[in-house]
Amino acid sequence: MPKLWNETIEAHRHAVRDAVLDATAALVAEQGLLSVTMSRIAETTGIGRATLYKYFPDVESILAAWHERQVTAHLDHLRAVRDESGSPGGRLEAVLEAYALMSQGRHEHHGTEVAALLHQGQHIARAHQQLHDLIRDLLAEGVASGDLRDDVAPDELAGYCLHALSAAGSLPSKAAVHRLVKVTLAGLRPPAGPGTASHVDWN
Repeated sequence: MPKLWNETIEAHRHAVRDAVLDATAALVAEQGLLSVTMSRIAETTGIGRATLYKYFPDVESILAAWHERQVTAHLDHLRAVRDESGSPGGRLEAVLEAYALMSQGRHEHHGTEVAALLHQGQHIARAHQQLHDLIRDLLAEGVASGDLRDDVAPDELAGYCLHALSAAGSLPSKAAVHRLVKVTLAGLRPPAGPGTASHVDWN
């Protein structure tokens, strides 16, 4: 089969898959998880039920695929924020703020039953590890440049940051999220004044 034809078929499959994911997410947001059926999804996307079942076995698997796509897009966005020019401290602040705003948005758009379903699966554990590693590496850069405290290991500090910023999910405004990020960053700066902790061995 010619390469161009293969690429056309693959592009069509991706387009159908994306349409199914988008339609399902929109239907669940409007009607609730229990009200959405495979027949309704097929009707909304304009494809036959038999075709839909070739892509996904049920509504739950569609939502899981949609969520994995969202998580991947969020991680890509955070990496793009990290790669913008600036000091190590500036990159860290930008990434933490972007992540905190995502956490707030997640809280606003996910109902309880859907959230319980979406936060299952191996893709969540993989994404969390990638996020942890991203923040840990930024913290290590900040320690190396002297901008951040060196008495706690960057790996440990990354865990503190993620736990602290999880509070963004219950905050009422972007201004409150911004303040949370500022407070979190304040805890990452080197202790000032006499009697501060010296560098310690993290191993």
